Amino acid sequence: MPTTDATTARHRSGEPGFRRVAIALFAGGGATFALLFSPQALLPLLSERFAVTPAASALVLAVTTAALGLALVPAGWVADTWGRTRVISSSLLLSALLGLACAAAPSFEALLALRALQGVALAGFPAVAMAYLAEEVHGKSLGLAIGLLVGGNAIGGMFGRLLSGVLADGGSWRIAFAGVGAIGLVCALTTVRLLPASAHFRSRPFEPLRLVRGMRVHLTEPGLLRLDAVGALLMATFAAVYNGLTFRLEDAPYGLSHAAVAAIFLVYPIGSFSSAWAGRLADRVGRRPVLPAAIVLAGAGLALTGAHSLPLIVLGVAALTAGFFAGHSVASSWVGRRSGGLGSAAQASALYLLAYYAGSSLGGIAAGAAWSGGHWAAVMVVCGTLLGAALLLSLRLRRTPPLVAPATA
Repeated sequence: MPTTDATTARHRSGEPGFRRVAIALFAGGGATFALLFSPQALLPLLSERFAVTPAASALVLAVTTAALGLALVPAGWVADTWGRTRVISSSLLLSALLGLACAAAPSFEALLALRALQGVALAGFPAVAMAYLAEEVHGKSLGLAIGLLVGGNAIGGMFGRLLSGVLADGGSWRIAFAGVGAIGLVCALTTVRLLPASAHFRSRPFEPLRLVRGMRVHLTEPGLLRLDAVGALLMATFAAVYNGLTFRLEDAPYGLSHAAVAAIFLVYPIGSFSSAWAGRLADRVGRRPVLPAAIVLAGAGLALTGAHSLPLIVLGVAALTAGFFAGHSVASSWVGRRSGGLGSAAQASALYLLAYYAGSSLGGIAAGAAWSGGHWAAVMVVCGTLLGAALLLSLRLRRTPPLVAPATA
């Protein structure tokens, strides 16, 4: 059982406890993104095997992210009562088992149903991980810790997509789902083994009126709403680019195989480095100047993907990936800091991630529709509009007054 000794020191970078936290949540973040996004490399194959349109095949991702988003707030409520580490462990183990079950889906409809259930199971980790870090990690190391968590997301997203593409080329989509599910289970067990018990968590009874009041506070705070919107716009762009890219690179004139397209996701480690670097930089100079810079970097990468040369496309995707993960790292840590005086950090994190994963669902579907209507040029128009809106909001955040002190907001 977690202790409630408020005098217990919080984990600082360089200490053994911080390393255990970092490794455990890096593995958990990797499992979450691998299980969530590995079907992205399979969209053209699923479209062909099940005789559905590109937009319909994108539902394999969209239903999972939508279910995850809807389950985030309830998962945060459960975590406030049941405990952070219990929810994290249960979430990762159940979602990995459902990933294995997807490999046996008898139809496209059954696959969508299993993916929706997997989204609900996955919600426990992202809803609680940032709240756990906000409670257990020292404020001066929080940006780095969240950067490493987001870095785990980046590695997991890369490895899941790459592994599913390679396994699909060598076997089938069923083998791809089974392989990623097995890796997710290993990562889940690693997190369960290493994650330190909460020392600063205090269980609270389930009180619906208090929770509704807390949500109302978060939903009426301008800074948090702008950060939520930035997260949604960044994730919508990211999902749209990668969804559209799988169709573009398997089409003429490139004609790449599933495994070759999946190899494009090898740029993901750049996001792991950029998220940690942006977290450190934000701890040092503040979040206000770092967030718009990350969005500008993502926009430059998007512009490069308009080239016909495959190396330039890859370079553009790498720059967009670096900018996206840097921006998400800064925005998500900013939510944790800004919400500190407003009540439950878990609720603030859940609402941010609700917007974030809603952006993923809508961006992925928009990319499928844009590709069908105007191919890559249309996808770029959609993504450019989304990034432009995110940049405007980030500039507005620079002028948003802090809640308590500059170091907090």
